[in-house]
This record gives sequence, structure tokens and C-alpha cells, in this order.
Amino acid sequence: MATITERLAKDGTKRYKAEIRLKGYPAQTATFKRKTDVNKWIQDVESAIREGRHFKTAEAKKHTVAELIDRYCSEYLPNNKRKVYSEKEQKERISRLAWWSNKIGYYLLSDLDSLDISAYIDAMPQKAATADKYVKNLQHVFSIAVSNWKWLSDNPIKKAVSIELPKGRVRFLEDEDRTKLLQACKESPNKLLYPCVVIALSTGMRQAEQMELEWSDINLKDGFLILHQTKNGERRRITLSGLCLELLREHAKVRRLDTKLLFPSDRIPQKPMDLRKAFANAMTAAQITDFKWHDLRHCTASYLAMNGASLAEIAEVLGHKTLSMVKRYAHLSDGHVSNVVASMNAKIFGGL
Repeated sequence: MATITERLAKDGTKRYKAEIRLKGYPAQTATFKRKTDVNKWIQDVESAIREGRHFKTAEAKKHTVAELIDRYCSEYLPNNKRKVYSEKEQKERISRLAWWSNKIGYYLLSDLDSLDISAYIDAMPQKAATADKYVKNLQHVFSIAVSNWKWLSDNPIKKAVSIELPKGRVRFLEDEDRTKLLQACKESPNKLLYPCVVIALSTGMRQAEQMELEWSDINLKDGFLILHQTKNGERRRITLSGLCLELLREHAKVRRLDTKLLFPSDRIPQKPMDLRKAFANAMTAAQITDFKWHDLRHCTASYLAMNGASLAEIAEVLGHKTLSMVKRYAHLSDGHVSNVVASMNAKIFGGL
């Protein structure tokens, strides 16, 4: 419903203020000198609102991409209650989004479309896996603009070109190399290297998740720990058993009292220990190449697959929300799948 109010301006001329109120939409107002302009504006705006065109551009015309990114970084990232982003994750996202702000920050949101974004994606100098993170971070910014702030009605990145990623890396240690690595870790001058590697192999935790553990996160009596800050934002319960649990119980006997961390830095107890040099030296001593700390996580997943764990179970242990990330380990459980198929065939064709 629209109403028109006639008023006198300071110079004595008439002005016509129009107000449109439609149920479910915020009120829209405008002032004109001529009544014919008012009627045309009312007709155009009411038609645009009903067809879903008006609010698509109203806010989008007011803000640039740079303004959107600034709001996301200053307001959403540090204060989001649904998903708590670690300081490291916030810094990484801010850095990636700064790159986008430099490239397309000057665009008004209303002027940016999927073709513009596709052109920048095609020209990105980063490697595919890194570029994919940049794109996904920007996609999330636009998603928040749509769902939380109503600055956009749809996400322009959804229609942009996608990045073709290489097949996921699967690098795990065979029994002989694993034994050599563990022995080298035992002999390391850093006495915490061996238990840390055992814990990583036993649980599949990410390095940051493990090194930021606090004693309050762990229940050594019942054999589990809780990760409160994870990459996907959800808490995760980790089972502790066998050698892993035994080493943690031994470590608890000599825990430092000047820090909450399980594995603190010698110099700054409030910060995690840096094991990069110790791990690299152990790799050299064990004569193992092309292997990174993150590959310990691949080892966990691979060993689970080879011991009959389903992809859903592997995803749960690693903390993945979907099965797409763990499909790379499917070939390692072929024997388990073959047994299932053979059992099914025996039941339905056994009598023929």
C-alpha cells in the first residue's frame, strides 16, 4: 500500500513524499517535485518488490566489495558464535580476502557478476589447492552478505568457474618406514617428539589441533579428549587408547605448572612447541623423503581403511563433515569391500 503526503519546501514550492508499505518488506520512501514522478516511482517500486528485483540492488548499490570484506573481517570472523575461528584461521582468511579486496574491492556489489569473478579466478597465480581456498573464503563472504546482512540476494560465486583440483595426496608409511621413523623420534634430543608423533598417528589430529591442546581438554582416566576448536568449527571427541594413552599418562606426571598447554614452548610456555626442526632431523635419520607432518594424518586414515573401517568411520575420526575428503582412501579398503560384495553374491546367487 502506498501513501502520498504533500508538503511545502522552504522555498514555498510543493513536494510529494511517497511511502510504500508491503507486508513482509521494509518501508520505502522517496520525495519528488512532481506528482507524476511520484506515481511512476510507486508503480515501479511495487512491481520490483513483488518480482523480487528491488531489494536485489537496493543495498548492493550502496556497498563495494571492499566494504563487504572489511565488515566480514572486523565483525563476523571475531564475533561469530556458531563457529569459533582460531586466531590462525582468522589471519589466514584476512590475508586471502585482502588479495581479493585489492583485485575487485572497487566494484559495487550490484555491478559484480559471475563473469567478472570467473575472469579473476582464471588468472589467479596461486596453485590450484591454494586458489581454491581463496575462492571458498570469498564465497563465504558473499554467503554471509546474503544470509546475514541482506546486502545481496544471491551469491555471484556460485555461478563462477570452479577450480579443478588435483587428486588428493595419499602418502602413508609402510610398516618398515614407520618403525624407522618412530625409532628416530625416540632417539631425538627433543623428548616430546616421540610421544607427539605417536599421538598424531593414533588419533589423526591436525598438527594445530594437537599442539594447542590444554590439560583441561583431556580425560586420562576414561581415555578421551575434546577438541573445542577445529577446522570445521565443531567440537570433536577423540578416543585415546594403547600406547598413545600410556604416553600421555606418563607425560602428565611431569607436566609444567606454568602453562595450560600439553606441549608448550621452552622459551614461551604460553605458546605451543615448534617441532619442525626435530621432525625434519628424525626424517633424515630414518632416511625417509617426501613426507610431511600432515602426512601422519594420512597414515591414520590409511591404517583405518586397511583395517576395515568404513569411509563414514574414517570421516568421523578425522573430523570431516562429508565423505568427499576421505574417498581418496577407498582403494585401501578394497579387500573389505570385496568381502562385502562376495557375501552379498553368495546370499542371492548361492542356490543357483
